[in-house]
Amino acid sequence: MSTHTENVDLVPSDVVVNLARAALLAALVGAFAYVKFPNPVSPIEVTLQVLGVFLAGILLGPLWGGASLGLYLAAGALGAPIFSGGAAGVGHLVGPSAGYLWSYPIAAALVGFLAHGGVETRSLEDLAVWRLVAAMVAGTTVIYALGIAGLVVVVGYGLGKAFGVGAAAFLPAEAVKIAAAVGIVRSDALRVE
Repeated sequence: MSTHTENVDLVPSDVVVNLARAALLAALVGAFAYVKFPNPVSPIEVTLQVLGVFLAGILLGPLWGGASLGLYLAAGALGAPIFSGGAAGVGHLVGPSAGYLWSYPIAAALVGFLAHGGVETRSLEDLAVWRLVAAMVAGTTVIYALGIAGLVVVVGYGLGKAFGVGAAAFLPAEAVKIAAAVGIVRSDALRVE
């Protein structure tokens, strides 16, 4: 008596691979939250989280890049110490940094969409540097627009003060992160043979 079995994939393999990549980039953003530098112009320290947001959008594209940062927010809200400086909990999603945190999935999706020229993810070699830089500038704009809105609504800052301490003070650091992201994307370290 012989038994015939068929191989059944409950979840397509590309979904599994993309989910693993999204989780890896979410963990990278969490690790980048621990890398902090003092900001002489603002009480808010500079972290490398935004670099992770850029990389998620560029490396994973708009759909999985946005999903990756959604996983990041969910993990942090559930208690994983992956917000700035190792903070965790749902309170951070309604606190002073809420605007920044909620902007991350939107910014990653926007960076991915603009960098790849649509929803479909293209090869990294096909992405022009000008397109990468423009996508990250747009992502930065989203992050700081929502971050400023959060500072106005939650903290009660006036628009001028919120812009000064919540955005303008960080622009030099964002330029460095954009350059770093271009360097990472263009490096041979990401090439798969």
